[in-house]
Amino acid sequence: MESRFTSREVIALTGITARQLQWWDERGIVVPAREGHKRFYSMDDLAEVAVLCELRQRGFSLQRVRKTMRFLQRELGKRLVETVSDGAEYHLLTDGRHIYLEDSAHAVINILKNSRQPILSVCLTDTVHRLRTRIGKKHAQPAVSPKQRSGAPSKPELGLVGSRRRTAS
Repeated sequence: MESRFTSREVIALTGITARQLQWWDERGIVVPAREGHKRFYSMDDLAEVAVLCELRQRGFSLQRVRKTMRFLQRELGKRLVETVSDGAEYHLLTDGRHIYLEDSAHAVINILKNSRQPILSVCLTDTVHRLRTRIGKKHAQPAVSPKQRSGAPSKPELGLVGSRRRTAS
């Protein structure tokens, strides 16, 4: 069964604000599944929120973030988590005008060496790995219910268990 995360869990794992998460849903940037009024985010949704947050923290405008996510979806042809699970390291680089997606360290170095201006780099693979680590730590910490605090016996918990240069302007 695929992992599902509530809005509260997404906020705790990524540092996004509740309002920002709601706004992104309203604008169709990251759209979770719904059950009634509750929103549930898949691991793919969570990874995309984490990358969006990282890009915003690095000064990307929301317009630029949207363009970057569309570029990634178009170029990768699948969701972010599926891509980085394939074993390759993906680096997103930008000089402010162009976006480069590289899966080879050699290509990343070439872009950096040949650039005439500063380049911002985000390792998509590292972002997803950090997120998975946070999830693992979160699920490793036992939740304490009011019954457990009062000394009532607890029930066992179920745990969740080639270089290609691509550019967009």
